[in-house]
Amino acid sequence: MDTPTITQTLQQRRGELEEELRRLTERPVDAAPAVSFGKRIGDGTTEAVERINQVAAARSLDAAVREIDRALAKLEDGSYGICDRCGRLIPEERLEAVPWASLCVSCAGRR
Repeated sequence: MDTPTITQTLQQRRGELEEELRRLTERPVDAAPAVSFGKRIGDGTTEAVERINQVAAARSLDAAVREIDRALAKLEDGSYGICDRCGRLIPEERLEAVPWASLCVSCAGRR
């Protein structure tokens, strides 16, 4: 895969993730008041659990965007395809499967 194609792929994926993150964190027009857990399972507890799940998903999306930003920076500085931890080359198969990978399989497994 050549650099312009990789850059385009990463930028496209970044845009998709940011759009998903925006939808997930968008405050609804009819936002409900603060919700807390109660002693009994009910609407409040269900809503609180849903919000917790949304926060976790938003954090995951944000982390993915940061990984893509790191890959774009590595492309720019010429270190794309080199593991951030051990300095060895990241196999091309891994980069084709996960273009934003900044760790080789071995280092990613230790993480």
